Amino acid sequence: MLIFSSSAIAAGKSVVYKVNGATFEGYYTSPAADAPLVLLLHDWDGLTDYEVKRAEMLAELGYAVFAADLFGAGIRPTEVKDKRQHTGALYKDRERMRTLLHGALSTAKTNGANIDNAITAGYCFGGAAVLEFARSGADLKGFVTFHGGLSTPPGQDYSNTKGKLLIMHGSADTAITMNDFAKLGEQLEQAKVSHEMITYGGAPHAFTVFGSDRYREDADKQSWQRFTKFLAETLIK
Repeated sequence: MLIFSSSAIAAGKSVVYKVNGATFEGYYTSPAADAPLVLLLHDWDGLTDYEVKRAEMLAELGYAVFAADLFGAGIRPTEVKDKRQHTGALYKDRERMRTLLHGALSTAKTNGANIDNAITAGYCFGGAAVLEFARSGADLKGFVTFHGGLSTPPGQDYSNTKGKLLIMHGSADTAITMNDFAKLGEQLEQAKVSHEMITYGGAPHAFTVFGSDRYREDADKQSWQRFTKFLAETLIK
């Protein structure tokens, strides 16, 4: 089971679920029946206290949140080599990534979430997964990334994308460059996908991660403010 530290404000519940026979453990919280849904996707650490805290922040604003598990129950890597192994396996198998995303959305529905009034959002690796879901044609109202991977795999494009995109990126990010950011903008424009792309000056990769040396309070607060406004604009309450 997920073990939440005292720093995590956990008012929701752990949800064990299966996708194609494999076991996963997500986290679901909802302030009210039929609340709009945010499908939340974790970074390369796996589902941790960080996503739980973000989920409860959203629940306080009136949103249901299902924080998905894309690695598997009990798989919460702490070493960089292990993080690269688990994310790399999904980058190499995009069909499996899509299957896990659809499985998470189905699990949210099973737990009472309204998936017809939903967006998905993700951090770092989770942001890359958000864009994979968008390219797959997932029937969601919006797709949001915080300092996420922005590249498009060979053979993919945004021609099937439904809903609008909000991309928030640190212009001091050396892992995902401004060149990557510009390329994505060109692809979205070519596909005529409704989108908004914002950069934050001086913000490095992972600028929203509380307590880390990369955390930038101004960029975190500004991006969160835009995110919550996007939710209010996009979802029906």
